Amino acid sequence: MDVAKKLKSAEDFMYHIYIHMNDVDKFVIFSGLKLTQFVASVQPLHHLLLLKHSYEDGAFNMHTHLGYVPDEEVAHFVKKSAESKELCWVDFMDERKLNQLTPMEQAELLYISHKKEPVTSPFFNKLQNRFVYYSSDIEKMTKIYFRHLNDSELLVANVFNSLIQEKERSISFWRRKVKSTIPSLTPEFLRAYRSFAKEGALLSLYRIEKPKSTYGIEIRNLSDYSFPDEVWDDLNTILKNEHDELIHII
Repeated sequence: MDVAKKLKSAEDFMYHIYIHMNDVDKFVIFSGLKLTQFVASVQPLHHLLLLKHSYEDGAFNMHTHLGYVPDEEVAHFVKKSAESKELCWVDFMDERKLNQLTPMEQAELLYISHKKEPVTSPFFNKLQNRFVYYSSDIEKMTKIYFRHLNDSELLVANVFNSLIQEKERSISFWRRKVKSTIPSLTPEFLRAYRSFAKEGALLSLYRIEKPKSTYGIEIRNLSDYSFPDEVWDDLNTILKNEHDELIHII
């Protein structure tokens, strides 16, 4: 019997993430993604302009009257903001460029933080931002605009690879034997499954013990779900359905 068919409860998996991509407007809605995972997976990040936050240790820009996080303090910001109820920021390259933002550009930034969508484009030439990041703990979702949409697959691949590496290190510690090669997933390989992301999908990672230890990702189409928080309410019911696709990570 296929090992994957035995895995029917949420606890049988290492990790679940919901993904819904809008490739026209270049954003992806995630559920199950943490700020720490995002920042670790898209390095390097430069300065962060804070549009909605509860962070008290940042710097302050007099021109925009907005707080920001210098690049050398991003790690501290992530640690302090990991449990934020609501968070919105954009990255930017040059601190001096903040003082060149026009009133209209500043208004567009505030509009993004309020409406979770841009007036025109979420990307600003003066900021050279790669991302617009918004997360809501209440809605159990993270919405990210990607200047380069391929970065979304890089993000997800890095998250999965990090979880696999952590699992393998744990196993190696107890067995006192280091595995010569650790299974990994490339962004290019994951990109072949983008059609599922555009419909809305749940990706579930698990470890296969026999006949050879490796990893798998079950993909389930969730096009019927409009709100990410509903996915977690129905998770065990969803997992009882056969997966639509299976990725083997070797």
